[in-house]
Amino acid sequence: MMNQEPNQQLGEIIEQFIHSYIAENNNIRSRKVINTADGDTIAHLRGIGFPKKGRPIQEVVDEMRKNVYPHQTFMQHPRFFALVPGPMSLYSWLGDIMTSAYNTHAGSWMLSSSASLLEGEVIRWMCDQAGYPNTAGGLFLSGGSLSNLTALAAARNARLSEQEYAIGTAYVSDQTHSSVAKGLRILGFRGDQIRKIPSDKNFRMDVSALEKKVMDDQAAGMKPFAIIATAGTTNTGSIDPLNEIADLCEKHNIWLHVDGAYGASILASSKYKPLLSGISRSDSITWDAHKWLMQTYSCSVVLAKENQQLRNCFSTHPEYLKDAETNEEYINYWDLGPELTRPARSLKLWVTLQALGTNAVGEAIEHGVQLAEWAEDEIKKHNHWEIVSPAQLAIVNFRYAPTGLSEQELDSLNKKISQEMMTNGYASVLTTQLNGKTVLRICAIHPDTTEHEIRNTIQLLSNIARSLNETKAFL
Repeated sequence: MMNQEPNQQLGEIIEQFIHSYIAENNNIRSRKVINTADGDTIAHLRGIGFPKKGRPIQEVVDEMRKNVYPHQTFMQHPRFFALVPGPMSLYSWLGDIMTSAYNTHAGSWMLSSSASLLEGEVIRWMCDQAGYPNTAGGLFLSGGSLSNLTALAAARNARLSEQEYAIGTAYVSDQTHSSVAKGLRILGFRGDQIRKIPSDKNFRMDVSALEKKVMDDQAAGMKPFAIIATAGTTNTGSIDPLNEIADLCEKHNIWLHVDGAYGASILASSKYKPLLSGISRSDSITWDAHKWLMQTYSCSVVLAKENQQLRNCFSTHPEYLKDAETNEEYINYWDLGPELTRPARSLKLWVTLQALGTNAVGEAIEHGVQLAEWAEDEIKKHNHWEIVSPAQLAIVNFRYAPTGLSEQELDSLNKKISQEMMTNGYASVLTTQLNGKTVLRICAIHPDTTEHEIRNTIQLLSNIARSLNETKAFL
């Protein structure tokens, strides 16, 4: 048992950490975006081991702050433009601190009635943004991977009998996030049951090719059960033609799941919400709040147009949970998804929405879109750069393409540009593959990133590119 004195000491240490962290966060621009542990630090951490008698807590905290937390990619840095950034609002962090302090178990109404109520309120707000009816619902999960998996399990349960699992087919595009195919494989579907549909010149699912494949599969005795459209692809921010895909799904009684892990957040912007016209016709949606809604990890949501479909798939009634059963007015969230023990992930988003207001959240989304447009504008001012995929949903893809180099050399050059920028530490810009070419990609969604920082990043990339091309240091 811990007595009062250590508790008081620990409280002082926690308070000191919070103050020092806030100071660090306020000074984050002075940090390199990526800081990797060196060999000495790695050797030191490996050599610590686990003591039989505990160490002074201040010593442990100092160890963590010196040798663990500084060595990472700071995804909350305003100049982190790689992957899909995870800029964190301090309001979300505050909600996380409070929820962690109380160690809230959000599995059932009995265990956390108020937290369950607020999860329902946040889910209802998100469903409203998507245009879902009052029958809709959902729950918070760890990330897009688990949200996609949960939706696909519900789709399988709704559209296939157990005897039909072996003939079910699901449809993705060549731009669909890898978590979807992974989830289908986890659910037991073979690779040949996952159909990859080509994308068009705008990196959107080709609906003509999709319909032909569905028809061919039906003729061959297969049973198409799910089409996964994307609202904001990871590579380019492209939005699949949702209405056309919804028409096809309604015609053939196929479950339409929209992976909006990244792009669904534009539903919070009245200006850009129309870009997702047709999303209300889907059966389920994945939406990651820890991406563009500025939440700490982990904070993803799966929404279902018919909440009963989640309950049909996941609800169980073991004898040891009988006392926690409720009527339909009070939701036990462990009945809607794969987790029994689950943290109250919704509370930090509720805190953020309460503190900022939905208008400010929408403005943050619109700022991200503007950042990518500024980046594209700056790229066009420099020689030998080409836009591979124009700015959309805060993402732009481009590459340095001076004359006289082969495609292989251009790929090596652009990869080297990214590496040099990462070494520089001013900003993080990684590469991806589009149309078989290595391209640079910026995803800019941090609400504090300035126009100057975006334009300066492009100028620095251009300087690096010219220097590498002149010296041929990439060969």
